[in-house]
Amino acid sequence: MSHSSRDTAEGAGWGTAERGDYKQLMPHRVEKLSWLNPKTLWPARNGVLASWFGDPTGRTRSRWVEQRTVAGAPADKVVRRDDPDHFSFMVIGDTGEGDDPQYAVVPGFLKVSQDTRFAVLASDVVYPVGTADDYGTKFHRPYKDYQAPIYAIPGNHDWYEDLQGFMRVFCEAPPLAPEAAHRPMTPAWLRSLLWHKPRTTDEQRLAEARKLRSAPAQQAVQPGPYWAVDAGPVRIIGIDTGLLGTVDTEQGRWLREVSKGDTPKILITGSPLYVDAEHHPCPIDGGGTVDDIVRDPDHHYVAAIGGDIHNYQRYPVTVDGRTIQYVVAGGGGAFMHATHTVPRVSVAGVSEDDFRCYPLRGDSLAFYSRLYGRRLRMRRFFTLTEAEATAVIAKRLGIRPTRAQVSPARVTLRTRLVASLLGAGGRPDRTSRFRLPVRKAYTQLLSPGSATYSPPFFKCFLRLDVTPDSVRLRCFSATGNREQELDPPVEDEVTISL
Repeated sequence: MSHSSRDTAEGAGWGTAERGDYKQLMPHRVEKLSWLNPKTLWPARNGVLASWFGDPTGRTRSRWVEQRTVAGAPADKVVRRDDPDHFSFMVIGDTGEGDDPQYAVVPGFLKVSQDTRFAVLASDVVYPVGTADDYGTKFHRPYKDYQAPIYAIPGNHDWYEDLQGFMRVFCEAPPLAPEAAHRPMTPAWLRSLLWHKPRTTDEQRLAEARKLRSAPAQQAVQPGPYWAVDAGPVRIIGIDTGLLGTVDTEQGRWLREVSKGDTPKILITGSPLYVDAEHHPCPIDGGGTVDDIVRDPDHHYVAAIGGDIHNYQRYPVTVDGRTIQYVVAGGGGAFMHATHTVPRVSVAGVSEDDFRCYPLRGDSLAFYSRLYGRRLRMRRFFTLTEAEATAVIAKRLGIRPTRAQVSPARVTLRTRLVASLLGAGGRPDRTSRFRLPVRKAYTQLLSPGSATYSPPFFKCFLRLDVTPDSVRLRCFSATGNREQELDPPVEDEVTISL
């Protein structure tokens, strides 16, 4: 087994020039998606409009669900599979930018997933706005050689065209009929004037894309944007948190119902419940939260896995004497969200010693220092070696370096200043009552966007091995380098008792 980032700098992908073979999987021409480009940001405006003028996601979701039920989908939205008591499945989140970081994950994903029964995509299947025309290069092509079904839950980007592409691909649903016009001069009317509308699907293009995943073993039609899968001894429940990370009343009622019973359960959600050392329980319209349901001992949840944030984090939270693993798993292909901005962990009884993340904070800081050194043309000042970044993180947080350094670096004024400028060890919003909006703005400001076109990419995916007694969850890394492509390292592993 190859070394991981927790073992050596080489295991993290530093110091190697041999790129993997993932380029052979990519189209000859790749659109480089930049989140700094107004042409990308303007079509993705619906989330902002929903926060200003009211969120229509719940109503639109109900229309999709009603359409699928009329078409014959099971009313309880449960997929009942015939998996044995011992089986495995994959989870990968925030995949679909269609560029180097996404395709760099594919060789390792295919290698690790060879005997798995199915996979789940957790949030943001296709960027930037989830249009059906993008599924060929951002879903069907990268996973054409995965010989098992793929289920998915939508993320906010999949909702930027009212979920039309997602529902067409995963549910075989035709477009919704247009809604009646809103009363003039109301917030809903103002929202509709600016709303990004779904584009007409190129049917020939989509038909050609579908041929890439046309084998009988790859087929699965899910009942809607949220669902439950009964697989072997566990129930896997996927929920749709829409544009703003909330759950509507109807879906909340369904979630409470399918969560009943003694069967061990794993939640898959587009909005992680613990992330960046904070608790985000996910409100349900009409009262209560998703985490209230997860924590209820009568529901027997053992894990809650969320996408949306583009890295890996794990928080083992003790609830009424049992441990629930709260996981962030959004490192499947989109640009990397920083981990070096995560403050020293102390949340819900989880300490820094219990917390796990990938990339390691030092690697994240070194990655961003290189990025901004290039972007600002200040490489000599900004660029930190991985040893310097690891040392300054340990100093700022008061923790031991995660991996041993051959020759520990000295923390200098320059390294401290660069770490401060890049937000290492915490964000400027820790005492603000507007914590979440400020956190998102700060993260977006530091997002590398389309600048991440050379390894290491610090991507990841999960494999879960299920038995009647336990679930073994492993996080594998993908850097884009050949060594990690041939033998994907395990960055984290935990066995969950059932």
